[in-house]
Amino acid sequence: MLHSNVYLALQNSLVAITLLLGAVFQSSLWQVSDIHISKFRDPKRAPDFEKFCSETIDVIQPALVLATGDLTDAKTRDKLGSEQVEDEWKTYQSILKRSKVMEKTKWIDIKGNHDSFNIPRLDSVQNYYRKYSAWHKDGSFHYIHTTSFGNYSFICVDATLSPGPKRPYNFFGILNMNQMAELSLMATESLYSNHTIWFGHYPTSTIISPSPGIRTLMSSATAYLCGHLHTMGGLMPVLHSQHRGGTLELELGDWMDNRRYRILAFDHDLLSFADLNFEEWPVVLITNPKSFLYSSSTHEPLVKILYSTHIRILAFSPSVIISVKVYIDGVHLGNAHQVSGPLYVLKWSPQNYSEGFHHIDVTVQDASGRIGTRGHLFGMEENLSLRFDFWSSVILLTDHYVLARVLFGLTVLIQITLLVVFRHLQKPALKGKLGLLTLTSYSLHVFSKTNTFYYSILFLNLYTILGPWFVGELIDGQMGACFSFGVFVGGSFLQGSMTFVVGILQMMFFNLPLMAYLCWCLLLRCHGHSFRSHLRHVRRLVAVPVHLAMVLLLAWQVYSCYFLQRTYGTLAFFLSPMRTWLVLLTAALIYKTWTLKSSQLRTYITEIKNCQSS
Repeated sequence: MLHSNVYLALQNSLVAITLLLGAVFQSSLWQVSDIHISKFRDPKRAPDFEKFCSETIDVIQPALVLATGDLTDAKTRDKLGSEQVEDEWKTYQSILKRSKVMEKTKWIDIKGNHDSFNIPRLDSVQNYYRKYSAWHKDGSFHYIHTTSFGNYSFICVDATLSPGPKRPYNFFGILNMNQMAELSLMATESLYSNHTIWFGHYPTSTIISPSPGIRTLMSSATAYLCGHLHTMGGLMPVLHSQHRGGTLELELGDWMDNRRYRILAFDHDLLSFADLNFEEWPVVLITNPKSFLYSSSTHEPLVKILYSTHIRILAFSPSVIISVKVYIDGVHLGNAHQVSGPLYVLKWSPQNYSEGFHHIDVTVQDASGRIGTRGHLFGMEENLSLRFDFWSSVILLTDHYVLARVLFGLTVLIQITLLVVFRHLQKPALKGKLGLLTLTSYSLHVFSKTNTFYYSILFLNLYTILGPWFVGELIDGQMGACFSFGVFVGGSFLQGSMTFVVGILQMMFFNLPLMAYLCWCLLLRCHGHSFRSHLRHVRRLVAVPVHLAMVLLLAWQVYSCYFLQRTYGTLAFFLSPMRTWLVLLTAALIYKTWTLKSSQLRTYITEIKNCQSS
């Protein structure tokens, strides 16, 4: 018997649907997220969402909706600034009211990082989530969906920041010790349910949490549903993986640009799902036999597949379903017949497929001539194994804030080490033909042994680690300071995460290239060139690309200053050692390389001339 509820889940500009169906189809449940209702972009986004809430909901008929964040876009017209736009929240609320979705279902919506932009505290008037959302309440919670055949727990993980700084420094979520203790208690309570589904805005890889970590806390859950990553700009349309304990982590593409949604179902307490596109009908979900890749012996009674009597399929369409054809390993088994509602079944003998992997395909056609297909691998032997996509697992299961912290530390350490080592190494005598490696080493010696450049770049790198990058209004009306290791704002400290990513970009695309460029300029000076003479005598195929690269990097740094001003205010522009001041320092250092007195480089100039003449 198939359990009797459907869970639609729209996540992070996505929709994901969770279904629990029984002998007689009665109702369904939804989850929604990353809708990004915007005042300034994509005028079709809100109407499409309203159509989804009115027309699609009438076809699927969900009993519960879980909206998991980024309900609104919260960006300014120029896309640089971020703020809560009340009109966007009013549009979101009006869609819920006009579609009467809250009369048809229980709608639970939580915040994403965009819904937390520029909010000084939870009780602020800028926290429009409390005013215009359906749920109204901040924080994590445990919702129990009760049915005649048991209870199903849904645990929300609210890792949004409070206070909520402007973009981009709330890309990562944070859970403190108190929040972890609260979630731990909810996890314990959920052990009495048939199944537990955790859901939230952030993937676990973008949540900072104290020991034992968020993944350990949700280890008793069948799945964690999330969004936030928006298919990585189209590079990763499917982001699914599995924790070591067997919990599935299912990120879903966004509603914002891709109009994605997901349908999930518990059939005899076996979880199945399918990722779908809005307005593509018929919708097809095979619930038995379930996909082997998404199976977990820890959380599911997989043996039920072997002893089942029917292949079971859910098929939805605004038009009448006229055929449901079932194939296994390319062989047509027959047409499934309707039991009730969207449930179609076909008798089978699972013992015929008890060894190895097999592929099931289902083709559904409706009265409008539309065709939907769905297929997957299934298997019943315990010793079989399938692996999730490598890059999906890396993206979802790596603690990226830890990786960013390590990489940032290494990039700074490498540059400082180069400076200090070449400062104290004895300069080797030049002999024979001067190759690229020799000239590179020589330029580093010249650079590190010239006090102006050595101390300037050494200070720059130490400051990148220790000093405030800028001081400004990280939240409107509240001054704050941004460091590599975190952000101070509104009397709170938000530990570093995105700051390390920004630091890596700063090191890799400015600090290190700047040092390399200055070394190259000094090497030209050691060859006896001035700025004008090197333009005449140095090959243009070398000189032009090098100067052009430095101009582009400097332009990027200048743009960063503009972004800073537009995002955090004019004060941040002027009180920004790592942006505005660094542009001035860079100009001064480049000017210094070409105006440095030849007497200060006499030893190096003489040595290179002697080497070239020998």
